[in-house]
Amino acid sequence: MKKSVTVNVNEKKLSAIEMYLEQKNTTLAAELEKYVDQLYGKVVPQNVRDFIDMMSAKKPARKPKNLAPDESEKQSEQ
Repeated sequence: MKKSVTVNVNEKKLSAIEMYLEQKNTTLAAELEKYVDQLYGKVVPQNVRDFIDMMSAKKPARKPKNLAPDESEKQSEQ
């Protein structure tokens, strides 16, 4: 899951950044994502990153669809 972050930037500075990034065939969003990844690697301890990677690799457990009546209900009806 990704979250959004809002940053206030001077309009003229933002316009200049976007113009020069376009000349380099990239976007502000792409550059910010790279920087966030670098910052994450620099600030978050390795063991925490490993744990987060391990938890993200796990598939969330899904509840099986129970189409048939529950076995306990069948036994209580007898």
